[in-house]
Amino acid sequence: MNALETGIMVTLLLIGASLIGAGLSRRLPDHHLSVDSKEAIKLATAVVGTLSALAVGFLIASAKTTFDTAQQELKTSAARLVLLDRVMVQYGDETKEARRQLTALVYARLNQTWGGLQETQHSADDDLGIEPVQRTLRALVPHDDAQKLIRDRAIEVSGQIAEAHWLVVEAGNEGLPTAFLVVLVFWLALLFMTFGLLSPRNATVLCIVSVCAVSVGGAIFVINDMAHPYHGIIYVSDEPLRFALGRIDATR
Repeated sequence: MNALETGIMVTLLLIGASLIGAGLSRRLPDHHLSVDSKEAIKLATAVVGTLSALAVGFLIASAKTTFDTAQQELKTSAARLVLLDRVMVQYGDETKEARRQLTALVYARLNQTWGGLQETQHSADDDLGIEPVQRTLRALVPHDDAQKLIRDRAIEVSGQIAEAHWLVVEAGNEGLPTAFLVVLVFWLALLFMTFGLLSPRNATVLCIVSVCAVSVGGAIFVINDMAHPYHGIIYVSDEPLRFALGRIDATR
């Protein structure tokens, strides 16, 4: 289930909970909804409301941290791609194949994650990883100590790019803890059922409660979407990789 579907489901669930509460208020004996009973219910739900607020705050902070970390990792990876290209240029013409593979890698990752690029020089079967570049670099035979140092530096940077790539892959698979989200939605449903139980039954109250449910569902959607930084409506910008691609193409 994607973030939008989750947000819609939570919204409908909360509206349904408020309607259940309104239905219960009609069937309960009057003494169950006396002034003292309502005060006790409000005190109990205040605890649940506080827990829900803390949980939502935690989820917002967690999702924002995940999103910011993914954005920073992408910028770092893009900078290392440009650095690797520059190092290979310093080595000499022997790195042309490795540089071609690096360019193909950037195009492939942009198309795989964001789409929208058209590049006919590279096959769709090109390896999406940095490993082909690393194999080509290791096969180089330096002619002097300077080239050996440059080759070793290129291999080191390519290893850092490989590490960053797998961090990006892991970030794309992250999301909200399912059990935590289920408990949070249960707390919120309990609150909205209480709203329906204690509120007057008229169109104005129903509209306000529905707007509140939509707001909460929207918050869950935003949190869930940001927890998947490379998918959905709110996603990490591809500008760092496009900038890196432009710099790499400029040296070809």
